[in-house]
Amino acid sequence: MKKILLLLANGFESYEASVFTDVFGWNSFEGDGSVQLDSVGLHPILECTWGYKCIPHFTLDQIKLEDYDALAIPGGFEETGFYIDAFDERFLDVIRYFNKENKLISSICVAALSIAKSGVLNGRNATTYNFEGSFRRKQLQDLGTILSDKRIVQDSNIITSSSPETALDVAFMTLEQLTSTENMLNIKKRMGFKTV
Repeated sequence: MKKILLLLANGFESYEASVFTDVFGWNSFEGDGSVQLDSVGLHPILECTWGYKCIPHFTLDQIKLEDYDALAIPGGFEETGFYIDAFDERFLDVIRYFNKENKLISSICVAALSIAKSGVLNGRNATTYNFEGSFRRKQLQDLGTILSDKRIVQDSNIITSSSPETALDVAFMTLEQLTSTENMLNIKKRMGFKTV
């Protein structure tokens, strides 16, 4: 069985995390059941962007990174302290490990900034939150990336995206790459999404 690590920073956006838990949860019951998702944080209790608390399956010190086949990272808000964890060296080291092993790294919205901060996006194509007037795109570019205007960008093993709107698409892309196109389309249909 493959395993995906859902890496949560304090202040993460709950919707962006929930797309992974839902898509991979549906896969465990209605799909090929071949991927287990574990949520992991730096703390035993995390606060979501909108103020409620979350208990991850594990804290980072309780797991072995080599047990995981892919990494997923939701974004969050500076106002809720997201970048304190998202730029923490322990958090960045997880990203560096997955990239060094050429394992899939999927991110949503400003989680791309964590990936860039780790150094693994230097000279690679990426995107991040792109609402008009947002300084996040310049911040991403200043961290050494080649900035793209696409809503979702995949450069080798790394997926970045431009807003919460892309979240479900990123989760389905991740499922497809860890299982198969046929399995991903089955889950989309079962969840009520059009597949044409």
